[in-house]
Amino acid sequence: MRDLHQLPKAHLHLHFTGSMRHETLLELAARDQVALPDSLVDQWPPRLSAADEKGWFRFQRLYDVARSVLRTEDDVRRLVREAAEDDVADGGRWLEIQVDPSGYAARFGGATAFTDLVLDAVDQASRETGLGIGVLVAANRTRHPLDARTLARLAAQYAGRGVVGFGLSNDERRGTTSDFAAAFRIARRADLLLAPHGGELRGPEHARTCLDELHADRLGHGVRVAEDPALLERVAADGVTLEVCPVSNVALGVYSDLTSVPLPTLLEGGAQVALGADDPLLFGSRLAGQYATMRAAHDLDDATLAELARMSLRGSRAPSDVRERALADIDAWLAAPGPHDGEPRSERMTP
Repeated sequence: MRDLHQLPKAHLHLHFTGSMRHETLLELAARDQVALPDSLVDQWPPRLSAADEKGWFRFQRLYDVARSVLRTEDDVRRLVREAAEDDVADGGRWLEIQVDPSGYAARFGGATAFTDLVLDAVDQASRETGLGIGVLVAANRTRHPLDARTLARLAAQYAGRGVVGFGLSNDERRGTTSDFAAAFRIARRADLLLAPHGGELRGPEHARTCLDELHADRLGHGVRVAEDPALLERVAADGVTLEVCPVSNVALGVYSDLTSVPLPTLLEGGAQVALGADDPLLFGSRLAGQYATMRAAHDLDDATLAELARMSLRGSRAPSDVRERALADIDAWLAAPGPHDGEPRSERMTP
């Protein structure tokens, strides 16, 4: 089996605070004497479930506590730089990091000022690490749809200047998805990629709503499209990329274990799939770990893993030169002899 850390890939589903290193969280909390719950300290990674709204509330509370340790501009720059470093170590060539500026506005002088800070931090981190990085501005579906319109206009102002897409996050069981259609029309007119969350905590019917009402180019998660053959056929035909995050799916109780994540069904149905880490701070697994868990759970061969990496790049807003160079390097990764090439399958080490 070839080294998955050396496999070039794009990372299309990573939340801003959720990208933070655990040790960084502990250090920043200690600096400002922020009390962290045991589940973020000696019981990390926390045991999570979102089977009901109470479970999601506990998950969101942990995220909010983690966000509270970001107090200075240097903290923001550090988070972005470390996220870039971690993706590079995992074979990342392109990252699209998702952020809701309104969640940080009060501490950083407003949503526009915070967006400026993030984009400057992204530019600096990209130059220092060599990783291409784009930003998705994401609205919060638990807030009023008018707030989403404000964020869509903000995202549109920065289209072509670092912002590449617009999303809709938080508990997809909350709010009415069609109410956010106006915000997505604003983003669409600015030629931003549209990537709402759908088809995870709610089933395929919500993924369909995201396609019909929000005209999604990608679906955040989208894994439960596998439950509806007609919808899977549509997603495949339309080239909609599914941002599948296996470890978080299991951690939040969407599936009981990694072997139950229906990645083979999605691939057999022709769907474009980009594996993502979602919130490594809360789930304890980064980008390469998603590939490793799916390799082990479904006995995926290296050719399939290479195709997953190709699909992540094709579903991205990476510049053409970044994409083509990474695709060529994927071919080289696959063409290079693996550590057990030439051995009978039965003699190879199991994952």
